[in-house]
Amino acid sequence: MKNELQNLSIFSGQEIRRFWDEKKEKWFFSVVDVIGVLSGSSIPKRYWSDLKSNLQEEGSQVYDKIVRLKMIADDKKMRETDAADTETIFRLIQSIPSPNAEPFKLWLARVGYERVEEVEDPEKAIQRAMATYIKKGHSKSWVDLRLKSIEIRKDLTNEWNERGVNKPDQFATLIDDITFAWAGLKTKDYKEFKSLKKESLRDNMTNLELVLNMLAEASTTEISKVDEPETFIANRKVAVKGGGVAGKAREELEKQVGRSIISKNKFLPKQTKKLK
Repeated sequence: MKNELQNLSIFSGQEIRRFWDEKKEKWFFSVVDVIGVLSGSSIPKRYWSDLKSNLQEEGSQVYDKIVRLKMIADDKKMRETDAADTETIFRLIQSIPSPNAEPFKLWLARVGYERVEEVEDPEKAIQRAMATYIKKGHSKSWVDLRLKSIEIRKDLTNEWNERGVNKPDQFATLIDDITFAWAGLKTKDYKEFKSLKKESLRDNMTNLELVLNMLAEASTTEISKVDEPETFIANRKVAVKGGGVAGKAREELEKQVGRSIISKNKFLPKQTKKLK
């Protein structure tokens, strides 16, 4: 029963089935359930069938992103159904002419407009990030650290780009190397330790965890500038060195305070009113 509840999302009092893909770290939602809620149709399967035909006629590639996943059906058996990730669901919402979908369309339009503003003036992105963290209930001191960590991560990625590291999987491997070197956990294991899924790991770090993570990444940047690694393997060695600097600091601090700095605590945002 617990697993079933974890795979249900409640919207306006109605259940939407979902599936967490551990490998992709994405939620996939039942398309029929979402359409049923937003369209108000009593026969969402038929509505979805007609919508698929319309999208294909328009030349939309949305349908290509739909996957078939097993989810619990009305008869309590696991049956395959069309599912989509968050980005694809948002695209489908734009094709649903319904008052229930209108708030989401307005929100998406607003987000798009703000993104254009941030490209023209990056400072607005920082201001909005600060406002968002404060609104969620983070302390001002934590927000200051978090924003500084973003700057430090940017410096590190810029350094890696200069060293020929430019693929997402390479970045992920190097971050894993750094995190394991200072925390003793790879990123995925660290998130599992904090019982996180889609949530950002750094958004759920304590002040001390953030400080040590920043030390690890800043150290990696500085060591890279000195060592000038020319291969990905060499960059991995630098990442371990940088993370090790923070790892030693963590070990010394833990000796002094008598407890682990790696915390299971995660940030729980303030409760906000649900859309109706």
